[in-house]
Amino acid sequence: MPFARRSSYSFTAASIKQNAPAWGGVYGLSNAQDWIYIRAVDDIRAALLDHLNELNPPSDFRCVAGFSFELCDTAERSQRCSRLIQELRPVVRDGAQGL
Repeated sequence: MPFARRSSYSFTAASIKQNAPAWGGVYGLSNAQDWIYIRAVDDIRAALLDHLNELNPPSDFRCVAGFSFELCDTAERSQRCSRLIQELRPVVRDGAQGL
């Protein structure tokens, strides 16, 4: 099952600050064709802003156009992230462990 939140938001500082919560959960980065990256974190907003502000992002991250997320508690985060990676098959597959 894809992200519980069907909404996708643009990958900009203003959009992240307005839409991404400073709570734990799982998020995904995407472009028009593919899921690029999926990761479980304690603070979705901070993680997204870190990606956005990265000085030398990996080449796959340069084409990110949007993000989605869902909130989930610490106990289920890793398992949910693994299920999303298996289902959505992101380009970068290390999301369960992070960068």
